[in-house]
Amino acid sequence: MTETVAEILDAYRSGTATPADIVARSFARLRIHDDPALFISLREENDVNAEAQALARSGDKSLPLYGIPVAVKDNIDVAGLPTTAACPAFAYRAETDATAVARLRAAGALLLGKLNLDQFATGLVGTRSPYGTPRNLFDARLIPGGSSSGSGVAVGAGIVPLTLGTDTAGSGRVPAVFSNIVGLKPSVGLVSTFGVIPACRTLDCVTVFTLTVDDAMTALNVMAGPDDADPYSRSRRVNPAASSPGRMRLGVPGTSQRQFFGDKVSAAGYDAALAKLAALGGTIVEVDFNPFYETARLLYDGPWVAERYIVAKDLLAKSPEAILPVTRQIIEAGRDLRTVDAFAAFYRLEELRRIRDRVFRSIDALVVPTAPTTYTVEDVLAEPVELNNRLGTYTNFVNLLDLCGLAVPASIGANGLPFGITLLAPGGEDAKLASLGRDFHRATGLPLGALKRRQ
Repeated sequence: MTETVAEILDAYRSGTATPADIVARSFARLRIHDDPALFISLREENDVNAEAQALARSGDKSLPLYGIPVAVKDNIDVAGLPTTAACPAFAYRAETDATAVARLRAAGALLLGKLNLDQFATGLVGTRSPYGTPRNLFDARLIPGGSSSGSGVAVGAGIVPLTLGTDTAGSGRVPAVFSNIVGLKPSVGLVSTFGVIPACRTLDCVTVFTLTVDDAMTALNVMAGPDDADPYSRSRRVNPAASSPGRMRLGVPGTSQRQFFGDKVSAAGYDAALAKLAALGGTIVEVDFNPFYETARLLYDGPWVAERYIVAKDLLAKSPEAILPVTRQIIEAGRDLRTVDAFAAFYRLEELRRIRDRVFRSIDALVVPTAPTTYTVEDVLAEPVELNNRLGTYTNFVNLLDLCGLAVPASIGANGLPFGITLLAPGGEDAKLASLGRDFHRATGLPLGALKRRQ
């Protein structure tokens, strides 16, 4: 089988498949999947096939993403395609590729199109789009997760082995758990956000969805590096992986501080994941999680909501009805934030970052549930804000604290639904997380996405 990036590259290099073969398979699977809410814009198959054939003629199979079909979230620019942020009134046709997309293409990737998302990347549910809600791969009644909803589903369904999303509050991690795939949220600034419609420009990350940790790191290594076009880009490197991840000290919320909102299956999944990590040689250390929860509350109670308002303010002034009511409610909350309150939040965040430093002096990584539970589409539409907020319990604090994150599948519960954990470490330690995540994911023996086959 040739499902992962690594497997497809092996097939190309052995001569058992060509880029045109894999492109044709992607489009065939997309037709069979038959979900009109998955892509917002899709390139013509003939055009992508022509690129695949031209790539094959070039003969450069050493490219790290040679002939790999990819798709990107539709708040990331792709030259010649519209960028909508799931808001038709906001849409424009991009003249150039986002830096991350340009680097994927330079590495040999073949771009299929633009994927659905929660409007303006505001949400963790996947239901906030005028283009519809992508179908959950394990239960069509359930949400797919957001805001990178299409990006998660497209990989989990095997349509493409690699997609890009974005992450401010968990959008590159929550969709991963609901599609039983890997979601890599790099260190802030490691991947350029030039050509990405910002949600919170100071916090945003371009993220990677794949079937395996190794595939995600292949993409990260292609995209990582400073970019003069992005003032928030940093000169960070993907440092060498730790050699003995099994001996890590792994911080977890204290038992009484864990939040699952009554979901006993997820709570059991988390306990089982910690037991597996301990069996792999990790030492489980309970830490006080209240500072992390406090940081999470800052994201939507503090000045960072004003960053979302900056992006949409012109459209709000001209055509407020063009923005979905729940999205408009959230974004408009940033209109009247006071400068004095902003500085109070900045001061408190710096204090919380010092607490972060103290915590990580005693552990190598944090291990948290990626999402504490899940909900039906119907439930979320009836209670859109509170249920969305619950999904961010273990994600909202991460970028504010300058942590990198790796979401990996952990188990399939008694309810038939995937559960996953996220590994977190200080910015710059992406490769260390990959070492641990790779070992853990392989030890689970889980199927890849919804593909019914294992690693």
